[in-house]
Amino acid sequence: MTELTELTAVRLLDGYRKGEWSPMEATRAALERAEAIQPEVNAFVRLTAEEALERARESEERWRRGEPRGLLDGVPVTVKDILLLRGAPTLRGSRAVDPAGRWDEDAPSVARLREHGAVFLGKTTTPEYGWKGVTDSPLSGVTRNPWDPARTAGGSSGGSAAAVALGAGPLSLGTDGGGSVRIPASFCGIFALKPTYGRVPLYPASAFGTLAHVGPMTRDAADAALLMDVIGHPDSRDWSALAPPPGAYAEGLAGGVRGLRVAYSPSLGGQVAVQPAVATAVRRAVERLAGLGAYVTEADPDLTDPVEAFHTLWFSGAARVTQHLGPRQREALDPGLREICARGARYSALDYLAAVDVRMDLGRRMGRFHDTYDLLVTPTLPITAFEAGTEVPKGSGHRRWTGWTPFTYPFNMTQQPAASVPVGADGDGLPIGLQLVAARHRDDLVLRAAHALYEAGVATAGRPTPSGS
Repeated sequence: MTELTELTAVRLLDGYRKGEWSPMEATRAALERAEAIQPEVNAFVRLTAEEALERARESEERWRRGEPRGLLDGVPVTVKDILLLRGAPTLRGSRAVDPAGRWDEDAPSVARLREHGAVFLGKTTTPEYGWKGVTDSPLSGVTRNPWDPARTAGGSSGGSAAAVALGAGPLSLGTDGGGSVRIPASFCGIFALKPTYGRVPLYPASAFGTLAHVGPMTRDAADAALLMDVIGHPDSRDWSALAPPPGAYAEGLAGGVRGLRVAYSPSLGGQVAVQPAVATAVRRAVERLAGLGAYVTEADPDLTDPVEAFHTLWFSGAARVTQHLGPRQREALDPGLREICARGARYSALDYLAAVDVRMDLGRRMGRFHDTYDLLVTPTLPITAFEAGTEVPKGSGHRRWTGWTPFTYPFNMTQQPAASVPVGADGDGLPIGLQLVAARHRDDLVLRAAHALYEAGVATAGRPTPSGS
């Protein structure tokens, strides 16, 4: 049964079809793994075991009749505690959220999973309101790295990344407003995709506006493509949702990278200091893309660091999401969140619109860049995981999490699809991520290229050994 926790969703489903194992066996194994890893890693705010087992029983009966529901019938999944899950409180990592709410609605992506028969194991940890690139909160404490519990899992979807890495369900839904699926994917050695904005509908609307995306966090690109085929469809509650995609992402994976024009930017034109182990692992993976038939050119996008504009948008969103809180609730907030909320509240409408101007110009420049190149490749992060419980690495000189995530947040501003692919480990055995970026609406290219790296054996960080198993 332990072996079931090591399987991808694609493999689990194949086993259901062949009668090799059942949804009940897979769900029990995933729940046992979740319970085993929780004391050390702290990936969950809540496990919904009773509901999970009931849904698994129903799925098992459908498979027995040869009538599975949808694409994910019986697959164990987890959901970041930013997204609504019917019947379970969504506390967003905050003591300011009242758990005694109605909780009678699913977020659009969660609703699609339910329609396709997925089994919900529980809600995963997040920093308060998902505000930073590591996962700790006053409500649920510190989430730790599967490879070294003394280090951070990254964030803000750190619980989801740790759960997937350690076998507590092969699929998870995360959110990404500045790198929040890609950062923990890189630190934990899994795959994650930030889709084109609007491809996966979001409700309620994020206070961080159109920076915020919902995306899959999975074992590999094939699982992510399968999950996108479920969640990547419009929902009337999101007025900015895109029309349905032109075809199935899973069916397009086999296209490979031959003939694709790939720009490799190791440091965004020298703007970013990258750890040597990270630089080496990413360069080797890029060389493999060339060996697979891609036309690789070392080229940098025309980017000046947009961090101040990003801060204006991000801090304003944080101020908005906490605007309703009283003095006592505000005092209980994560101190870093309280600080950026105060700064965000001081921005004027003109400051905000000036940041929007920077964003639009950045989007224009990246649009022109992709007239020449199909894909951009960078490191996902310039570093590997640092000590848990801190927003920035000690001694780094960074003030905020954006100081060590220069490769991720610009592509939230441009709304492009971007993924993190594990391509090795540093000398301490900590995973390293490579980032793939494509033009808006070309999520298929990102998934194809990532899948090619998995098929070639390049995309791997190994598998951590969970405590208690």
